[in-house]
Amino acid sequence: MHAEQVARGHKAAINNPNVSEEAKDRSRQALEDLEGKTDSAQSKQAFSAQGHKAALNNPNVSEEAKQNSQKALDDLSG
Repeated sequence: MHAEQVARGHKAAINNPNVSEEAKDRSRQALEDLEGKTDSAQSKQAFSAQGHKAALNNPNVSEEAKQNSQKALDDLSG
């Protein structure tokens, strides 16, 4: 669970407009490192689903992006 929490924090930093580009780059690198350690396709799929679910519930996300997230979730679930 710890790795998932760390990854969520880095993803939030990447998408936060108040975070500097330098910090975003560090978070991107950290995510790549975490994903390299996560060999399970199921774990990667779970991260993806969590991100899309968050987008669906975020009032700051456009309707178009929400539709894309819903499609991605539908594709993930089969």
